[in-house]
Parts: sequence; structure tokens; C-alpha cells
Amino acid sequence: MSLPQEPAATTEPILSRLFWFPVNLLQAVLVVLWTAGGITLTLIVCAVLRRKSPGLTLARRVWAPGILLLGPVRLRVEGREHLDPSRVYFFVANHQSWVDIPALFKALPVPLLFLAKRELARIPFLGSYMEAMGMVYVDRADRGKAVRAVSQAAQRLREGYSILSFPEGTRSPDGRVQPFKTATFAAALEAGVPVVPVALEGPARILPRDGFHARPGVIRLKIGEPLPAAGLTRDDRADLARRAQEEVEGLLADLKAL
Repeated sequence: MSLPQEPAATTEPILSRLFWFPVNLLQAVLVVLWTAGGITLTLIVCAVLRRKSPGLTLARRVWAPGILLLGPVRLRVEGREHLDPSRVYFFVANHQSWVDIPALFKALPVPLLFLAKRELARIPFLGSYMEAMGMVYVDRADRGKAVRAVSQAAQRLREGYSILSFPEGTRSPDGRVQPFKTATFAAALEAGVPVVPVALEGPARILPRDGFHARPGVIRLKIGEPLPAAGLTRDDRADLARRAQEEVEGLLADLKAL
């Protein structure tokens, strides 16, 4: 399915850029302070309670809404009726912007872990939070580590934590869905949990790839019907990835048509 190209950034008059520069600078400072404070609180709470789940709840109910409020970003969600909050899912979503992460945290009503690039572990505060929560790092440059990451993700799913993957591997440069990589789908197959396609429309306009040029706006997010993975084997992962990509593309086309 071919979707219309969406520019990664919008050309703005110089007066508009001059107006937004101090606003974005203030937003960036507040995002860092809010995130650092939230991570500190989370690490303390989780250390005292000796459980991960309160940290994920704080991310969904406190940190993510606060980040979106700083935008300000309005979030509109469709398809929550497809989810049972008591079940475990392997979510796959298109990736347009860093603001995808708070939008997904807030929208999905389950304890949510992310498959993340290994480089994020080196970011102060964020790396500590991700380690404490049990996020799974993927190093695609090292096949052995990538295989271990898939096994670790499958274990997290068996422990009762839903996981979200961006199978494109990086943020889309033009808003269109890039080809899905198949490796991480093996985690859903090993754990036998459904794969849920999710599409986001709007993040690229709110926070483009080229620097911190945030703008107010609306993110529309649509959750598709779960794709069963129980009974499938690793040999089926390419077909499962293809079906998931087609579903995400269809959901995104629906959102663009609104």
C-alpha cells in the first residue's frame, strides 16, 4: 500500500522560527527536568517496593501526560476496545518522532516495555531507568547479542509485561512506513502472545527529526486487532511481520483519510 509522502519538517517564515526558538528552549529544559525528576522518583519507588510495575504505571499516568502537556499535544486514540488490559501483547508501531514514546505510554492501557537501541543505555538517567524497568536493548550490529535480546524479550512477555517494538528500526524520514525488520517478531512467537499493530499520525509534524523544533498539535493513534501468534514457529516470522506491516499501513491510511 502506497501512502502519500509526508515531509519530515515544515518550512516556516523566519519570524515564526524566531518566535519559537525561546519557546522550544524552555520546553527542552522542562522536558529534561520533568524526565529527570520522574526517573528519580521512579527509581526510589521501585527500590522501596522491589517491583518494576509501579515505575511503568508512573510512566503511563504521570510522565507521559506531562510530556504531552508541555507540547501541548492532544492525543486521540481509537481501537482500545481491541485490547484486554489483563492480557499480554507484542505491539508493533510505525516510528515518526521521539514523541511517539510518551504517546504510546499514555495510549496503551498495559504495563509496557520497549525494545530499544543499545545506544540509549548510555544516556544519563534514561539508561538507569531503562535498566531498572527491564527494557530490552537490541544491538543489530551484533547477531549474537540480537538473538539474546529476542530471548530476553520473550522472557519479559512470559513474565506478564507487554512489549512494544518499532520494526522499522528508526524514525521514518518521510512519514511513510518503512520495511519491517523481522527479527524481533520471534519474541512474540516464542512467548505465543498476539501481535498488535498500532499506527500513529501527526508526530512528525509535532517534533520533526531535525532537532528540537516542537510545535503544538494532535497525535491520532489507532490500535488494530491482535494477530494471533500461538502455534506459529520462527519460520513464520517473515509472514507475521508482513501481515503486521500491512495492518499498520492500513491503519495509517485510515488516519490520513480523516
